[in-house]
Amino acid sequence: MAGFFKSIYISNLFFYLGSAIVFSMVLGFFFPGLIEVSWLLLIGLVLFTLVDTLLLYRLKSGIIAERRCSDRLSNGDENKVAIEVLNNYQFGIQIKIIDEIPYQFQVRDFLMTENIKAGKSKIINYALFPKTRGKFHFGSMNIFVSTSMGLIKRKFQIEQGKEVAVYPSYIHLNKYDINQLSNSINFPGIKKMRRLGHSMEFEQIKEYVQGDDWRSVNWLATSKSNKLMVNQYMEEKAQSVYCIIDTGRVMKMPFNGLNLLDHSINCALIISHVVISNQDKAGLATFSRKLENRVVADRRFGQMHNILEKLYRVQTDFSESDYGRLFVDLKKFISQQSLLILFSNFETIDGLKRQLKYLRAIAKNHLLLIVFFKNSEIEAIMANKSEDIHGIYDKAIAEKFSYEKKLIVNELRKYGIMSVLTEPQNLTIDVINKYLEVKARGMI
Repeated sequence: MAGFFKSIYISNLFFYLGSAIVFSMVLGFFFPGLIEVSWLLLIGLVLFTLVDTLLLYRLKSGIIAERRCSDRLSNGDENKVAIEVLNNYQFGIQIKIIDEIPYQFQVRDFLMTENIKAGKSKIINYALFPKTRGKFHFGSMNIFVSTSMGLIKRKFQIEQGKEVAVYPSYIHLNKYDINQLSNSINFPGIKKMRRLGHSMEFEQIKEYVQGDDWRSVNWLATSKSNKLMVNQYMEEKAQSVYCIIDTGRVMKMPFNGLNLLDHSINCALIISHVVISNQDKAGLATFSRKLENRVVADRRFGQMHNILEKLYRVQTDFSESDYGRLFVDLKKFISQQSLLILFSNFETIDGLKRQLKYLRAIAKNHLLLIVFFKNSEIEAIMANKSEDIHGIYDKAIAEKFSYEKKLIVNELRKYGIMSVLTEPQNLTIDVINKYLEVKARGMI
């Protein structure tokens, strides 16, 4: 009996009709004929309510519902969740679903309404956009069922609690295949790189075609075959590429719900996939006070899983980053020359100069690529038209900070350190382009 009272809900329609009957009874004091009509209406409302209740509670399992959700969600992406509801009643019903989604989404008004015919099932889809990594917990599904009369609602609470893990953005990995990236038509923003050199690993001699490097002409083979022949070389493979992610306070700045650290983590996962699909070796490390989450560069089976698990578990208190310790740890951790893609952020030229001696020391042993970010809010201020004196001051300060970013790029270039200055939404494309450029120029 307690379960019955917990599951039955009186709809707004019942109260509206009841209020109208009460109002008609009040009018009956002035128009006596309305009293009898009001009593008839009240009896009819009670009878219809009883019939509605009997229809809803005639079956113990009036509906069967199931939530379908992946055990892993992708951070910053659209993740689809499906709820399938089967109507066991012999009449059509209306349902209202309140799903207890994880509190991290801060959704307070979740409600979906659907109509389901007798004996039929329906799949209701919705999407979730997580903004942080970690464990998320789904609670029960609360489904309110009503008939076409709509006087009473019966609540079904489907106990389907589930814990899911939000991982770095993995659902786009298959999109970034090196063979597909070579077709820039399918990937706007990806640049085709003309190879400026080649390795010394000989592959074969072939007949010259337009576009071949004329410096590779094999004159001995040409004289024997009476055709212009060229040497073809194989691109160097199995080169080590490490993504080094700064987890310090400079990476706490938010953009589109994600901080710069999570943008960098998502990019590092995709870059590692591109590197391995290009037959190079991908590795990983993070740093703040010391080097952590180390994955030695490799391209064996399971390497992407190792990198994904390490990125999922990255934790930080956003403390001050120690670049001196980074130099020492990298010297011990990485023995052979590698491409290091360092994700960090510098807002001022003075901030760079404090760390420049360590960056130069790292660049002596490795090919260093520093990835840092444009401030999107500053870019927005610069794009807006100033309408008063305060707007002019704000725009002048914004232009100063933007100019500092350009000075940082020039300062790094002066010491032979490559850099990518990008906006968070263009991070992945810009870093892939730079990696392909490095490979095309034979710099590693």
